[in-house]
Amino acid sequence: MPLTTPSSLLPRQPLFLFLLLISQLLSSSHGDVGTATQYSPPYLPTTCFGIDPSQFPSNNLFAAAGDGIWDNGASCGREYLVRCISATVAGSCRPGQTIQVKIVDYALSTTTPPSVSGTTIVLSETAFGNIANSSANSINIEFQQV
Repeated sequence: MPLTTPSSLLPRQPLFLFLLLISQLLSSSHGDVGTATQYSPPYLPTTCFGIDPSQFPSNNLFAAAGDGIWDNGASCGREYLVRCISATVAGSCRPGQTIQVKIVDYALSTTTPPSVSGTTIVLSETAFGNIANSSANSINIEFQQV
């Protein structure tokens, strides 16, 4: 005699698939949230690699680490995916834009300090301009080490 299962015990396919999809979407976000500002040339980082122009990515997507990610200098050379999620000025974020930046310095040692103390990351002008309007003073970001 074949084994049968009452229909009341079978999962409801649409509901099951919906819940599976939601669980996948929620588990795929592993980023942290913080703040970012920008700094301007001249870029003279000395904390990570000394004054070495070869440390800068050719696309100028680099940053200085704030205290929250500095990790006693271990963040030097790390790369992060960064996207703007909100700003002090509405409409400043560039929707759908994510950048990958390389940490080349410590934020508190930059020649042009961040405009907001306690910021998570200080982006080069190029990096900041790729994800937000460059006139924004500070932005809220989602970031993830890669």
